[in-house]
Amino acid sequence: MTEEKHIQWHHATITRGHRETQNGHKGAVLWLTGLSGAGKSTLAHAVEERLYELGCRSFVFDGDNVRHGLNKDLGFSPEARRENIRRIGEVAKLFLDMGVISLAAFISPYKVDRQYVRNLVGSADFVELYCKCSLEKCESRDVKGRYKAARAGAIPEFTGISAPYEIPEAAELEVDTDQKPLDDCVEEVIEYLVERGVIPREKLKK
Repeated sequence: MTEEKHIQWHHATITRGHRETQNGHKGAVLWLTGLSGAGKSTLAHAVEERLYELGCRSFVFDGDNVRHGLNKDLGFSPEARRENIRRIGEVAKLFLDMGVISLAAFISPYKVDRQYVRNLVGSADFVELYCKCSLEKCESRDVKGRYKAARAGAIPEFTGISAPYEIPEAAELEVDTDQKPLDDCVEEVIEYLVERGVIPREKLKK
C-alpha cells in the first residue's frame, strides 16, 4: 500500500458557512486575467481597498509576488504556466473555505488553465474577470520595459508578443481597463459582487 492511500481529507468542525456568517459576506474567487500591463494588479488592489472599507475579508494573489515565493521554481513555458495557475488555484480554494474574497491577478493566457481553476473552485464561486486592454495601451504603460525587451528577443515566450493570449469568450465580468477610470472599474466590480450575492447590499449603505 502506498503512502498516498493513507492520506485522507480532514473535515473541520468550523465550516465555510460558519466563517461566512462571521465575515458578513460570502467567499468568492475573482480571477483577473489579461495582458501584462492591462491593470490586473492595480484593479485587484483597488477593489481590495474598497472591500476593506466595506468591512469585507479579502486577499490579493499577485502574479509577480507569487513567483517570488510559492512558485519561484517555475519558468514561463506553457507547462510551467499551467503549474503556476494550478498551485494558486489550490491556494485560492483554501481561502474560499475561509470565506474570503480572493482576487487572483494573473495573466493566465490559456483558456484551459482558467477552466481548470473554475472546475477546481466550482462555477458558483468563480468569477472570471477579463481586464480588457489593447496591446498598444499595455505597451504604453510598460514602465518595467518588458515589452521592449520581448520585442528585442530578450524575453522569450512573452504573452502578446512571442506567446499567445487567449481572450475569454464568456467571462462573468469584462472591465474596460483601457478606457475607463480606475474608480469606475472598481465600482463596476463591487456592484457585480452585490448583484451576485457575494456582498450584501446593506454593506454599501454603511
